[in-house]
Amino acid sequence: MTEVVAALIRDGEKMLICQRPAHKARGLLWEFVGGKVEPGETKEQALVRECREELDVTVTVRDVFMDVIHAYPDLTVHLTLFDASIAEGKPKMLEHADMRWITPDEIPLYAFCPADAGILEEIRRRSREECW
Repeated sequence: MTEVVAALIRDGEKMLICQRPAHKARGLLWEFVGGKVEPGETKEQALVRECREELDVTVTVRDVFMDVIHAYPDLTVHLTLFDASIAEGKPKMLEHADMRWITPDEIPLYAFCPADAGILEEIRRRSREECW
């Protein structure tokens, strides 16, 4: 099982999503910024590192929003999505093909990585119940 972390970065009603590079596994699908937890790192440390490497921002990591386990043909991931905010910097595309700020209602317009399906349903549910 591969431990993976991601950041739910919000700005008002919008959240930041990133498009995976074409040459990587699940290329051109959309995801939340993040990546694998390296040996010796906490999940929070890994998320701070990944956001710095991928977006050139420093994030403040808050509570776990949700976690899921998903089996891809090539690996099984335990994905932990944290609520996070940008403490320093403006997001730059250092690794992704594209990035967007979208509302929960716009989720169906984007093809996300399959591991995000349950998380996206929960985001939409919470936004409808106004606990977003």
